[in-house]
Amino acid sequence: MRLWAEERKTGTIELLMTLPVSSAEAVLGKFLAAWLFTGIALALTFPMWITVNVLGDPDNGVIFASYLGSFFMAGAFLAIGACVSALTKNQVIAFIVASAVCFLFTMSGLELVLNFFRLWAPEILVETIAGLSFLVHFQAITNGVIDLRDIIFFASLMAFWLFANVVIVDLKKAD
Repeated sequence: MRLWAEERKTGTIELLMTLPVSSAEAVLGKFLAAWLFTGIALALTFPMWITVNVLGDPDNGVIFASYLGSFFMAGAFLAIGACVSALTKNQVIAFIVASAVCFLFTMSGLELVLNFFRLWAPEILVETIAGLSFLVHFQAITNGVIDLRDIIFFASLMAFWLFANVVIVDLKKAD
């Protein structure tokens, strides 16, 4: 949540925006740094994978696919959080709004939510809402099947939110 909110609050965004870097490069650099940090944190759980292999006989393909799915889902969450962070100076507000958006993306595939929409919405809208769920795509990956559609889903979400982040930073630059 500090990616952009803290920059705006402390006034260092003016310094960042006067450097010979475009807004897109700044957004991508901040995102990649945060995603790398998340990847390192995820990689530090590797000893648990080793322990599970010593104690039992797990399906390592499923475990690897789950790690990959977690990495891509974390990237999508980070892109949403960075975009929301660019909207405000307060990182607490950014956290609450980003959490709400991520929660909606995550829960949109649950049957409880879909049944609500089935009561009044056309089936194509219900399928679209189900298709936007992080859980649907993440569950497919954690089953051990790394489908290109799921990777494209997370990558396109990251691209959309990062593009929106660039637009917001450019609009706020004029302020």
